[in-house]
Amino acid sequence: MHDDRTLTERRLARVLDQRLRPAVHALSLPLDVSVHHVEGEPVPVAKGIAGPYRPVAAGAPWGPAWTTSWFRIRGTVPAAWAGRRVEAVLDLGFGTTQPGFSAEGLVHRPDGTPVKALNPRNTWLPIAERAEGGEEFEFHIEAAANPLIFDFDSSGDPFVPTRAGDMAPWLRADGQGTRAGEPLYRLARMELAVFDETVWELVQDLDVLSGLMHQLPEDSTRRSQIRYAISAALDAIDLQDVGGTAGRARTLLVPVLSAPAHAGAHRVSAVGHAHIDTAWLWPVRETVRKAARTVSNVTALMDDHPDFRFVMSQAQQLAWLKEQRPEVYARVLQKVATGQFIPTGSLWVEPDTNLSGGESLVRQFVHGKRFYLEEFGVETRDMWLPDTFGYNAALPQLMKLAGIDWFLTQKISWNTTNAFPHHTFWWEGIDGSRVFSHFPPVDSYNGDLSGADIGHTERNFRDKGAANRSLVPFGYGDGGGGPTREMLARADRLADLEGSAKVEVEGPAEFFAKALEEYPDAPVWVGELYLELHRGTLTSQLATKQGNRRSEHLLREAELWSATAALRTGEPYPYAALDRIWKTVLLHQFHDILPGSSIAWVHRETEEAYREVARELEAVIGNAQRALAGPADPGGGSVVFNAAPHDRDGVPALGGVPRAAAPAMTPVRAGQDGTLVLDNGLVRITVDTRGLITSAYDLEAGREALAPGSAGNLLQLHQDFPNQWDAWDVDSFYRNTVQDLTEADAVTSHGHAVEVVRTVNRSRIRQLLTLQEGVRRVDIETTVDWREREKILKAAFPLDLRAAVSTSEIPFGHVQRPTHSNTSWDAARFEICAHRFLHVEERGWGAALVNDSTYGHDVTHDVRPDGGTTTTARLSLLRAPLFPDPETDQGEHRLRYGLVIGADVADAVREGYRFNLSERAVAGSASVAPLVEVDHGAVVIEAVKLADDGSGDVVVRLYESLGGRAAAVLRAGFPLAAATATDLLERPSADGPALSVTADGVPLALRPFQIVTVRLTPRD
Repeated sequence: MHDDRTLTERRLARVLDQRLRPAVHALSLPLDVSVHHVEGEPVPVAKGIAGPYRPVAAGAPWGPAWTTSWFRIRGTVPAAWAGRRVEAVLDLGFGTTQPGFSAEGLVHRPDGTPVKALNPRNTWLPIAERAEGGEEFEFHIEAAANPLIFDFDSSGDPFVPTRAGDMAPWLRADGQGTRAGEPLYRLARMELAVFDETVWELVQDLDVLSGLMHQLPEDSTRRSQIRYAISAALDAIDLQDVGGTAGRARTLLVPVLSAPAHAGAHRVSAVGHAHIDTAWLWPVRETVRKAARTVSNVTALMDDHPDFRFVMSQAQQLAWLKEQRPEVYARVLQKVATGQFIPTGSLWVEPDTNLSGGESLVRQFVHGKRFYLEEFGVETRDMWLPDTFGYNAALPQLMKLAGIDWFLTQKISWNTTNAFPHHTFWWEGIDGSRVFSHFPPVDSYNGDLSGADIGHTERNFRDKGAANRSLVPFGYGDGGGGPTREMLARADRLADLEGSAKVEVEGPAEFFAKALEEYPDAPVWVGELYLELHRGTLTSQLATKQGNRRSEHLLREAELWSATAALRTGEPYPYAALDRIWKTVLLHQFHDILPGSSIAWVHRETEEAYREVARELEAVIGNAQRALAGPADPGGGSVVFNAAPHDRDGVPALGGVPRAAAPAMTPVRAGQDGTLVLDNGLVRITVDTRGLITSAYDLEAGREALAPGSAGNLLQLHQDFPNQWDAWDVDSFYRNTVQDLTEADAVTSHGHAVEVVRTVNRSRIRQLLTLQEGVRRVDIETTVDWREREKILKAAFPLDLRAAVSTSEIPFGHVQRPTHSNTSWDAARFEICAHRFLHVEERGWGAALVNDSTYGHDVTHDVRPDGGTTTTARLSLLRAPLFPDPETDQGEHRLRYGLVIGADVADAVREGYRFNLSERAVAGSASVAPLVEVDHGAVVIEAVKLADDGSGDVVVRLYESLGGRAAAVLRAGFPLAAATATDLLERPSADGPALSVTADGVPLALRPFQIVTVRLTPRD
């Protein structure tokens, strides 16, 4: 028999695209269309619908960037169409076939009720299920002219710098005009049409069979059977009468569509989903509208498909709908009640988990889970986080403490060096907590249930044999409207089809229950899930990262001092303000905001939000501290408050004492050969005429910290032009070229500080080096007027020690990573995340770098000719990518970091907190005893607050910080009636330790890195 495979397959593709799909709406007529354009920001629905309108025709331009146009469509169903399903086909002139990244629309009835969304692959609107003829109708389309920032469909480079992501002209404060620009789109098809259901069903039959056929081996019997059935069906179609012959063609496909899958076929749980970035290539305000469009779309789809299930994973987006689009939210409530709409994920937003602090991640769970409980009565049991840029090793414990049993992610499929070895596994965190986890082998969180999706899922599943079940999240994201009726048609046909995996539409809980039952002894992955990509997100948009770090510490202080003042003075606790501010901070930890990978508009708004957060929190802190400080000292003295979890300078942790003088700073003295020296009897720092640290000597240990012939605080500039994903990526080849900044404009003494000024290209760098008496930490305050483009600035400290690993702070603990590159896994970690400290040591001696806003680091080691080892630790200070924000990091920045000499990990923990939580002096004369304290140096109190339920109970969260066991006593500075271990939502924990109150306090026994939340009830 002759081989006609290619001929048939090419024939099918052309007939489908050029004849069959157009024939679904072959019978059509133009609609009456009018428009009115909204100047500036979007308006309420009622105002938009009100007009005024003017007539418009297909081909008319509309939509300058970021504007909204309201289209009114009217028509009458012809009498001749009686008994037929009638739809409108509404193409706004979408600039791409990729849903969610250009123009989008939401259709409303005249009373403002939302109907469904319009997107490039979803342009239909139901008019009449069975028309009677003569029906008049009117709808209004809120059309958003979102510019195409990132052209997924481009055959060229999609990472071209663009100003389209700047704030809309009418919002800019730089005086650069107030009017919108030129229209981006042209109105396309706006027609009333008969929906030919038989043709549509034929298209779905051929679509599924074509997709399956292309996934089967070319020499397989099943592929040949499908191809011959398709060929016969195509022969049966009269291309001049598709509607009249489609039924006959469908009949010929019945045998191949009804053949069942084999008993051992892979099983796919298809979960309806629409990943909506809470901000990215659009501002936050547009995300509210994207959520409204998507929810309107999927709830309408649920009306027609009762078995359809859809998950929505970010409580913030639902909260926006409740506040701003209550009519859309009402549909959510309705569909949650039917079990079709499934709140999931347990988080306020899907945050970046590398950069968010530990307490922030706690509050992500608290506010996310609490919203679902209060609004829907749903206790979520999963963490749904498909798209973030790495996952810290404390997350399994946090999930368990939040009552979460399952974890789903997807992004690790983007690894560029090593393929992750499992798809279903137990993830073990730094404390030993394990969570059952799944990583969908479809390698996408925007699946469409195509043959390619399902075929790749089965082939790619790495646990086959031991397990036989995976999950596919399907639906167009980012405003693409979620799942479509075509996807559900695929699921229906793939439920039991020979040659394919078996597909079942269901929710995550059903999948995880079945997967766990099938594979309880899944393999274990220990430690962080490091993404081998997007490492530049640890550094991009410094101002955003600084705002987050500062906000996290201000919130700690605000809660601590407000709780202390409430119990000690009766000062009202600011429940509502703290709740609102926490939600603002959590919002901006979204995984395209905090990492610095959004458009300029997003980051400028974020920076303003952080300024407002700081203003409000400073006021809250000030009010509480003034209440605690008592009457003014006639001598003008002050009460010094210490919010850090360790004593310092005579001030207790979490308390305050009157103190007349600030800690003394070490004076600068002249050394030999023009050097300047800082010497406090513990360490001696020598700065040469180039402004570099040439000696960091540990006077107590009698050893030099820096490698022979090297210099510390060496600023280094690298070319930073990754192959793609500019704001996201730092590629390893950046290290191939480096410019050491060894030329100084000036190196001068300012009493207690060494000032170093440098100019590089058009940038100016000013550093102040100081050393406080009684500490082993040299502080480096850096002010940079940054004017570089496509460069990365690092600060290097070549240390004379042999460290096999580096130790980096993560939320509620630390992780160790090799300093070598023995394996491809080690080599891929060439840029790593550390929070407040990074530590390296050899047995008996070490050093730490602490910082107030830096997350990106790298650590390498090399053996010198003298046989010694140099371990070089570097901080990544600034970047300058051009996409998606061409002005990334441009301008002036102030940041601080320090070198702690002769430090162990406990020193690094302590100095990291101190560096980020400065003492505060407030006029007054009272001593402020700590509200709570703990008697073990390894146990860190992370949060002190009043319980969210307004009971007056005090909630204390603490953890073991060094990776060992700790027997500690938690003492309360108030009469104590009871102590209860709770989960993160401050509810009694069934798995937590049983606590008792003794004369000394509350005894605690902590495992390595264990987090314990204690609820203390004051005695009346």
